[in-house]
Amino acid sequence: MIGIVGGVGPYAGTDLLNKIFNNTLAFKDQEHLDSVLLSMSSKIEDRTEYLLGKVKINPALAIVEVLHKLELIGSTIAGIPCNTAHSKKIFDTIQLELEKSKSRIKLLNMIDETVLFIASNYPDITKIGVLSTTGTYKSKLYASALRLKGYEAIVPPLEMQENTIHPAIYDKVYGIKTISNPIHPQARQNLLEGCSYLEEQGAELVILGCTEIPLAITESKINNMITVDPTNILARALIKYIDPLKLKPL
Repeated sequence: MIGIVGGVGPYAGTDLLNKIFNNTLAFKDQEHLDSVLLSMSSKIEDRTEYLLGKVKINPALAIVEVLHKLELIGSTIAGIPCNTAHSKKIFDTIQLELEKSKSRIKLLNMIDETVLFIASNYPDITKIGVLSTTGTYKSKLYASALRLKGYEAIVPPLEMQENTIHPAIYDKVYGIKTISNPIHPQARQNLLEGCSYLEEQGAELVILGCTEIPLAITESKINNMITVDPTNILARALIKYIDPLKLKPL
């Protein structure tokens, strides 16, 4: 059974579940893979606010509680549809707590899966742009993983990150966390501005490195730049782990 740590944010959890269904080879209800989404938003501190020092409680602790519940239900593998939750301060603590509790659930790393996907499917690309929350941005989560594999990572300047990209996700009036369905036009416009900047700097591909961003940017390409959705990559990795024969071809 596939387990999904929901609530980080809530729509990102449902987006991952939908993408598991969309990437599964099934011709009737009974041929879909068993999956469970547990959304406990009220229990999990904001990941970016923790990394920026605005809250003291590590969200890893509540995420581990959710993982334990998923394992009790029967999940053998799980994914967290939140890029920022994969920062070292959070993800390492999750893994440590799972080991201490002798949990047997396998937790995939969305960042590792995304970099592996790019290397496997776009071998000629060398310059990769990243859009993300400021927490992911400042922790250099994707930038570090990409550089380790020899890629040039391109990110917005700090001013654009704080005044344009991050508000597209967090702004109390138009941000995706405030208005998710439908997305506010201003949020999408901000993100498109970020994409344009990255492309101007030479990015051939952009990682939509916050699970809210693919809710606003659904195209496979923006101008001449390929878009990569880590949520979709995580969905495919979860399916492949359970049953490779169930995975739809790209």
